[in-house]
Amino acid sequence: MPRSTGRVLTLLELLQSGGTRTVAELADRLGVDGRTVRRYVDQLIDLDVPVESVRGRYGGYRLAPGHRLPPLMLSDDEALAVLLGLVAGRRAGLRAAGHTASETASAKIRRVLPKRVAHRLDTLLEALTFTDQPGEFDTPDAGVLLTMADAVRHRRPVSIRYTDRDGRRSERTLHAYGIVAHAGRWYVTGEDARVGEDRTFRLDRIADARTLPGSFEAPVGPGPAQRVLSGFATAEYRHEVIVRIHGTVEQIRARLPAGVASLEEYGSAAGEDRAVERWRRVELRVERLDWLPPVLASLDRPFVVERPGELRDLVGAFADRLACYARGTGDRDGRCPGGHAPVTGRRTVDDP
Repeated sequence: MPRSTGRVLTLLELLQSGGTRTVAELADRLGVDGRTVRRYVDQLIDLDVPVESVRGRYGGYRLAPGHRLPPLMLSDDEALAVLLGLVAGRRAGLRAAGHTASETASAKIRRVLPKRVAHRLDTLLEALTFTDQPGEFDTPDAGVLLTMADAVRHRRPVSIRYTDRDGRRSERTLHAYGIVAHAGRWYVTGEDARVGEDRTFRLDRIADARTLPGSFEAPVGPGPAQRVLSGFATAEYRHEVIVRIHGTVEQIRARLPAGVASLEEYGSAAGEDRAVERWRRVELRVERLDWLPPVLASLDRPFVVERPGELRDLVGAFADRLACYARGTGDRDGRCPGGHAPVTGRRTVDDP
């Protein structure tokens, strides 16, 4: 590629990064004088690239807003970053705008990669593994996602048609505070205007979203992500669990994060040092209790089960089973009483 052509492409890349660039800045970046910069700008204009001249003390050149520029120029590292982001997002379940959008975007970028860069990417992907393979999650409709984002930004009410986890359909007016990606799914949180209470909805269960006239004030307090996590921790489940645990906030949160349990000081003033070991009250709402005994044991901290009594029995049985395993006093297959019972994880909240 001739040096002048390379500099013209570099000039285009500089202008694509946004803002107004002065002639002096462009000349310095390209290693040429101001007259040559103007000649390169003329060449871009001849190629129908909409370069605008900005007059004044801080004038220079910029690209016209809203223009889609071919070709998309990425450095080797930028191309690798984009493709790895698409791969990581797809494997983490964070896919928006349909199941195939990330695959087709990846294919388009790969088609224009130099062989050397494509080989680097293939080498990396062959060496890369993920410890957790996500399940198949439904992804939100692109139109719904963009409408929600616009409503959040401009604080506009939005009308939605929603289907809950039990298949019930309803129409609601939502004052959306924010959009949150969590555990491979997309959620929108806000006030359900019909009942005047905060609600969290899965975006893939919204069939239609339409912005309404008017506006609303954003609430003070926790942000959208914290509201979603709090909603998970306080959702209606079969069992309400209250446990007192002696430890620091960090020690407890390592096994019982905010999306699982709410936590508060027990018998001490709020706001005291989170790094101090003290008794803290932990509240959970769960569908099943059998996953909790090993979690509590893994904390390796003193704890007291306040309720329900059924959990105390399960913890006792779990301790007996561990002692049986340690002594080797199980049956011929090494199993101890209750050892065949599966210990399963908590069920993810659909829409608190």
